[in-house]
Amino acid sequence: MNTMKSAWVRLLTCCFTAVLLLSIGAGAVDNTESAARQDDLDYLYTTLKSNHPDLFANTPETAFEARKGQIEQRLSTESSFDFALDCASLAALAKDSHTNVSLGSNGYDLHICLFDMDLYDGTWVLSAIDSAHKSLLGSEITAINGFSMEQVLEKFGTILSADNLVKLRYSYWQMCYVLEPYQYLGIAKQGEPMRIEVQDSTGKTNTLTVSSVSQSAFQSEDLAMLSDWQTGPAATAYDKTKTYFAKELNSTTYYIQYNKCAEDEDLPMKLFCQQVQTALDAGSYSLILIDLRNNGGGSDGVIMPLLRLLAQQREQGVQVAGLIGKRTFSSAIINSVELQEMGFPLVGEATGGSVDHFGAVRSFKLPNSGMRMGVSSKFISMSGYFDAASGKGVESLQPDVKIVQTLNDSLAGRDTCVEKILENPEILQSAERADVPMTRGRFVGLLFQKAGTPKSNIESQPFGDLLGIEWYLPALNWGKSAQIALGDTAGNFASARAVSWQEAAVFLVRTADALDIQPASVRSDTVPDALKTTAWNHDAVQKAWRWGLLPEYGDFSVAPTRAQGETMIKQLFATK
Repeated sequence: MNTMKSAWVRLLTCCFTAVLLLSIGAGAVDNTESAARQDDLDYLYTTLKSNHPDLFANTPETAFEARKGQIEQRLSTESSFDFALDCASLAALAKDSHTNVSLGSNGYDLHICLFDMDLYDGTWVLSAIDSAHKSLLGSEITAINGFSMEQVLEKFGTILSADNLVKLRYSYWQMCYVLEPYQYLGIAKQGEPMRIEVQDSTGKTNTLTVSSVSQSAFQSEDLAMLSDWQTGPAATAYDKTKTYFAKELNSTTYYIQYNKCAEDEDLPMKLFCQQVQTALDAGSYSLILIDLRNNGGGSDGVIMPLLRLLAQQREQGVQVAGLIGKRTFSSAIINSVELQEMGFPLVGEATGGSVDHFGAVRSFKLPNSGMRMGVSSKFISMSGYFDAASGKGVESLQPDVKIVQTLNDSLAGRDTCVEKILENPEILQSAERADVPMTRGRFVGLLFQKAGTPKSNIESQPFGDLLGIEWYLPALNWGKSAQIALGDTAGNFASARAVSWQEAAVFLVRTADALDIQPASVRSDTVPDALKTTAWNHDAVQKAWRWGLLPEYGDFSVAPTRAQGETMIKQLFATK
């Protein structure tokens, strides 16, 4: 649980999200200051437009221009704090979690509201309050100054850069106890206390009057904390002092906490993997958990030696699962999808980072105020790289198995997710996602499984555009060896690309030839025009149609879904 003291730490350490400055007095500024603000605003907007790959993807340019015009109308009268948040609001129009203005606290003094909250499965819970109301700790917060929490979040969304709701909630949580943003957004009024509405366990609504104090006068000891009721940390509690570490949870479960996508200078990843391998060899583990719930990103390639080690464990029959949550972000999202690409389920809660997202941040500094800004320089579409990302877009990465941390478990020092896994490892199953597009790699992978995982004479990586850790890698070895999956002239296979109906027909017919399956003809009518293709695969489409492997009706202009692809494969082997 988070105390107000630790909350203060989260304020000082958050990066590119902490829009938490005190208005230092509204009023007219001199011409020099007004000109400096105009210069900063122009620089901000010009830099956004010249560096972002598609700044107006989510908000039209007219809205940016209108917002900039609104800001310009008050440059000479607004406070420094309001100008700072105005800049943040302009960047937030991109609706891109990586494109934003990061504001430090130099020269400002914050006002701290004497309350705090935590979030459990979408419910805001009171986690700190004055001692007179400590009996209400753990109650649900339903409104602030008459605004529902949904309305509060919507207003904060105008100054916080976020491309999904999970990220927006987390960014708001980082600043929820600071008074001035509420005033800027019209939720609170100058000189008036905050009114927090809470609903206790009996359903009774209480309205709390919450005062605020300056940063210099704040004493966390004056508050009652929900964390005071916590019995102790869980065995898998986040250790922010370590980039990564590993340990045994029990005789059958090995645990790895991966907190940052970066090399530990004192323990390089390759050396860490050697230590992990030694521990695994010395034990008899049937399950490995890799925890990315507190990983905010970095360099996605650092983890590759560990992923190769996990791939080896997979081949030895060891079960592996990844743990994700609201703090999982940026490169850690890529790593999480890579775990899915290896066939490992993800367990926990939806992530703050989106699957497809703008990223590769470039940093700049506004010339006069010195405020820092980050701008995405490219769009990262993971659906173009991973079968596991098929059908996903700019949205939170969802776990295959959702397990939400509960308030009661937090107070008792228990990790809800890990304990449920240890109690019942059978829940570790990948989500089927039957309606997403079937990819080329998955299609060949399922053919391989249905064929009984035959051996191939290719043991090395069959195509140049593979990571070498994919769950369907043995299938592509077999597919290439059996002349089923041949790739292109450059030696690539594009396994993450959605398979077309015509390509599916080719894979099916080639599999029938390789395995000497001889389906009977069940159709004599003409192939639909939508399935007619170029000469290289016309014969395969004709055969697959006659054999009844392709559906009689459907929209052949879009790729088959996973469910449709699986049906075609089942029909082929039903004729065997």
